[in-house]
Amino acid sequence: MTRPEASVRSVDFVWERVRDEAEQALRDEPLLGGLVHATILHHETLEQALAYRFAQKLASSEMSEQVLREIADAAISADPQIGQAARSDVVAVFERDPACHRFLQPMIFFKGFQAVQAYRIGRWLWTNGRKDLAYFIQMRVSEVLGADIHPGAQVGKGIMIDHAHSVVIGETAVVGDNVSMLHSVTLGGTGKDDDDRHPKIGDGVLIGAGAKVLGNISVGYCSRIAAGSVVLEDVPPMKTVAGVPARIVGEAGCSQPSIMMDQLLRASEPE
Repeated sequence: MTRPEASVRSVDFVWERVRDEAEQALRDEPLLGGLVHATILHHETLEQALAYRFAQKLASSEMSEQVLREIADAAISADPQIGQAARSDVVAVFERDPACHRFLQPMIFFKGFQAVQAYRIGRWLWTNGRKDLAYFIQMRVSEVLGADIHPGAQVGKGIMIDHAHSVVIGETAVVGDNVSMLHSVTLGGTGKDDDDRHPKIGDGVLIGAGAKVLGNISVGYCSRIAAGSVVLEDVPPMKTVAGVPARIVGEAGCSQPSIMMDQLLRASEPE
């Protein structure tokens, strides 16, 4: 007699932890009950929660919450990578931001995380030929969340944008996986050219607050860009650059700068 195979239930560890933390948040602060229920506990999946939060944050007299929810649901249903990338982003923020103590916080409070998730929906619209609507999403994200990410840009997963205020990512920019950046970072162009004109950021790069990376240049994997730097030339992998204009000032200092988040510049070791 053939023994039937045991059914295996797929476990979503990120979503289960978010829900558990939401229950604890209700016990700790009942006044947040309406927000926590509406944002997290009323939903069966992380994808549904993302779509709700997207619509609730960006709704205005120009476009209703219901229409935005339908757009987000369509995008997330058509592209499962949106939800998977969001899970990577939640973990990235938790692991790298010392102000983040729960998986719940990015979902409800952190505008950098929310801006990236909204960008992903705008990106789906852009790649499916709905560019005017994608521009509308970009505009609303900039107005509400303070980050201006062009839907034509290509942004990977495991992204942490701390604070997010005044972050600008241009149309032809490429941002790899597991990249961390702080507020007032610009990935911009250098003139009026409308071709491939924005930076290409490798995996595992750390970009400090106020840094400007300009032009169609490459920043190698696992490198560091010091706060306030202006980068106008290619950066090799696993180096630290600083200054205006930025110059190589040493090695990256560790194998995963974007995870370690160490922004201190140290004197070079003697040769």
